[in-house]
Amino acid sequence: MYMLNKSNCISKKLLLILLLIGFKGFSQQEKDTSKLMTVRYGNKGIELETRDKKFLFQLQSRFQFRFSTPYDTDPLTYDDYSQDAKTTFKINRARLKIGGHAFEPWLNYYWEYELSQSNLLDFRVMIEKWDWLSFKAGQWKVEYTRERYISSGEQQMVERSLINRPFTLDRQLGVEVYGHLKGSGIADFNYWVAALTGTGRGSTSNDDGNLMYFGRAQWNFLGRFLDFEGCDLEFHEKLTPIIAFSAVTNRSPYTRFSQAGGGSLDGFENGLPGQYRVNQWNFESAFMYRGFSWQSEWHTKEIIDKINNDDTTIMKGYYVQAGYFFHNIFDWWPKKLEIAGRHAAYRPDNSIRQNRQDESTLAFNWFFKGHKNKLTSEVSYFSFQDKTLPLEQGWRFRIQWDISL
Repeated sequence: MYMLNKSNCISKKLLLILLLIGFKGFSQQEKDTSKLMTVRYGNKGIELETRDKKFLFQLQSRFQFRFSTPYDTDPLTYDDYSQDAKTTFKINRARLKIGGHAFEPWLNYYWEYELSQSNLLDFRVMIEKWDWLSFKAGQWKVEYTRERYISSGEQQMVERSLINRPFTLDRQLGVEVYGHLKGSGIADFNYWVAALTGTGRGSTSNDDGNLMYFGRAQWNFLGRFLDFEGCDLEFHEKLTPIIAFSAVTNRSPYTRFSQAGGGSLDGFENGLPGQYRVNQWNFESAFMYRGFSWQSEWHTKEIIDKINNDDTTIMKGYYVQAGYFFHNIFDWWPKKLEIAGRHAAYRPDNSIRQNRQDESTLAFNWFFKGHKNKLTSEVSYFSFQDKTLPLEQGWRFRIQWDISL
């Protein structure tokens, strides 16, 4: 027994010595590592950067928790208005984001993964050595519309408007040239030009020999660039407006795109390779000034069925949206509270003027920590007009907590 106790005592001493040696080694390694890189928490999550600034690694996660009633998604058809009420609570988005630069500060990379649906959303490499000329390759959200390109974590409302579904290009694979032409005064422009597969997220090849071609020109006519984000959290002391024009042409089996990839709008069957020639364009305006924000889009989309006698459908839609922090004029108003409103309208066939869908939304944002931690509640009113059917109308309420870690 004595020998056993003695053995245990020796073992404990050896273990203690090993722990002390390990701790000392770990401390030395940590000290050595600190000479090589810095670790911090920044705007894009946990950041590791080498002392020579040539390598930067950023890691961030984001979650959206949403409650909605009597339904969550926008009503798209006449029958959607008569569906049974379904109150929902769900994790609407769960994202993992990784970005930074490698070898040189101007060689940037980024990828984003949707954990709840196991989808790789973005993966791209950017060469951004010069402001006036940059290059991008990979898969990303095309900069066709301001509303869609703004991250879902930096939106002003719970979700994008009624017209997002029929007009967005969403994510595509391809290459792009873009830049900022910083002239003096009104001679200040941004541009984007891209050649894309035109078959949506996750599709690595085209259905035929026709690519999607996209272009956007943005005029910063007061010489100040406006970033892609909702709400004037930065409180722009100077008026910062932009106007932009975007256009795209594509031939594919699809009439719409979403996070899921290529799909079909209501009234169009699943197409064959190269069946639909789609031409669309968008005029856009936005500005921010002293807590007030504005943005709008005006869309036209032409769908030509190349198999069925070049049958052509023209769609039109628009939205206008504004928000304001009323604390700027009322001292008693909470600084973290913003009110925003939006109205959107969509005609699925412009030749039938009686057919129209509308959405009006009022939202309240409470910013605990900017867009990184915010609570948004909104109430929406929808109407559906069809010349062959009675008018349908409905209300919806949603509340969402968005947090980035």
